[in-house]
This record gives sequence, C-alpha cells and structure tokens, in this order.
Amino acid sequence: MYGGFWYNLKNAFNHKDSGLYKILAINILLYLILMVVRVFLTLWGMEGVYRGMLSYFMMPASVPYFLSQPWTILTYMFLHEGFFHILFNMLFLYWFGLLVNEYLGSRKLVNLYILGGIAGGLFYMLIYNIAPLFSNQVQGALMLGASAGVYAVVVGAATLSPNTSFHLILLGPVKIKYIAIFYVLVAFANSSGSNAGGELAHLGGAALGFFYILQLQKGRDLGYPVQWVGGFFKSLFSKKPKVKVTYRKSNSDYSASQPKRNVNVSTQEEIDKILDKIAEKGYDNLTKEEKRKLFDFSNK
Repeated sequence: MYGGFWYNLKNAFNHKDSGLYKILAINILLYLILMVVRVFLTLWGMEGVYRGMLSYFMMPASVPYFLSQPWTILTYMFLHEGFFHILFNMLFLYWFGLLVNEYLGSRKLVNLYILGGIAGGLFYMLIYNIAPLFSNQVQGALMLGASAGVYAVVVGAATLSPNTSFHLILLGPVKIKYIAIFYVLVAFANSSGSNAGGELAHLGGAALGFFYILQLQKGRDLGYPVQWVGGFFKSLFSKKPKVKVTYRKSNSDYSASQPKRNVNVSTQEEIDKILDKIAEKGYDNLTKEEKRKLFDFSNK
C-alpha cells in the first residue's frame, strides 16, 4: 500500500494492486449515493420509487425474478442501507483483507470477495426455494449487502493463517481462527431468525472462502474467471496508447555489407502469451517490447 488508510481510499483507482481499497471505496460511495437518493425521494413522498429502483440491483430469491435480472448476483454485494450494516462489514473486510492481501496479493483478495458474494447469493436463492420455512416468502424476498463476500474474506484469512492474532479490546490477543469460528457460529444461530436469508448467504460465503484457500494451496486458483472478466472490461474502457511509427532510410551500402538478421520475428506462441496477459491484466500492463511484438505481428 502507498500511505495511510484515507490516502489509499481516496486514491484507490489511481494505483495498481489496490483491490481492497477499491472494494471499500465502491461500497462506501454507493452507500452515500443511496442515502442521499432515499432521503430526497422520501421527503417528496416517493419512497415507493426508491424501493422500486433499488429492487433492480438487489439479489432476489425467486429464480424467474433472478433470470430476468442476472446482474444482481454482482450488484447486491456492493449495496447497503443501514449505517451499522456497512460499518461492521467494512471493518471486518479491512482487518482481514489486509492479511489476505499481504499473503496472496490484491487480485486474489478481489477473487475471494467476488466469489464469496456469488456463492452467498446462489446459496440464498437455493435455500429459499427448497426450505419449507421460506415457501411463502420466496416471491418477494430480496437481499443486499457485502456480508457474504466479507465472510469469504474472514474465513479465507483464517484458513490461510489460522494462528495469526488480532488484539481485541478487553480480550487482548485472539487467534483469528477463533474469531472466524465465532463469526460463522453467530450466522448459523441466526439462520432461522428475522434475517434468516441473509445469514444463510453469510454461510455460503464462508464455505467458499474456506474452499477457495484449500484449492489455492493445491495450486488451483478458482478466481481466474473473475480476473479474466475484470481484465476484459478494463481493456474495453481503458485508453489505448497511440502507436507512432517512424521510418528511417538505412545506408544501402552499409546494409548490403551486413548479414541479414531476422530479430523481430514473433512466434505464434509468443503472441498467444501476450494475448493471455492482456486478458488477465489489461493492455496497459504490457512491456514496451511486448507491445512492439504485438504491433509488428498485427501488421504482417
């Protein structure tokens, strides 16, 4: 990281490898926007308009409803309405996210959060459609919040480094594996309460966090599709540098006296590797030599 918390948050989108602060910034910004919109529309007697608008971005329990709005599997995990809801989610994400970021890097932290949110959303929808408790609620049930992704990060960090200790007020140093276990038990205990659906989503995220780290330790990164999609959209919206080509006349006598060398030929294998790098990290992360090779190859 580059500086203090507020500096990193403010400049999250100006620096590379700042996935944790990007997630924090998006959640906080959207919370503030929703708060302002809710207040103004409510004051004008248009709370129904606000609720209708918000429903387009919340995760539905109904399968047909979800199929008509599939983007909600991603948008719901960045939305909050309650102050304490976002406060505790962001605190846990920050504390445990720093640990994951230190061990695995920014990209895998983002993988963990996104996959945890997706797993939580799918588990929420599954349970609502098979558990008798929710049979009368499934059609109107909607969910929002980063909790599933945060649970994935918390459990992922505890799986990765279980004996790391956090200093808690009144309790002193506590190993994070015990914090994660307590965190999961609370969600399980509340899974039949008033926020049963949300708590079940938390458990789905927690399970994904555990499974993701286990697979990563075996050499399999389940987050590759997340990075590929992110790289694809980044390449669409990033500005491509203008390539300026100049030609210089060479000394014919000198050239004739020198043996011809084919130093700029790029093989298909090299080009494939460069294209893979673009898909994963974006065009701007190519070296000058890689950009030159890609340009030369495209003009054959």
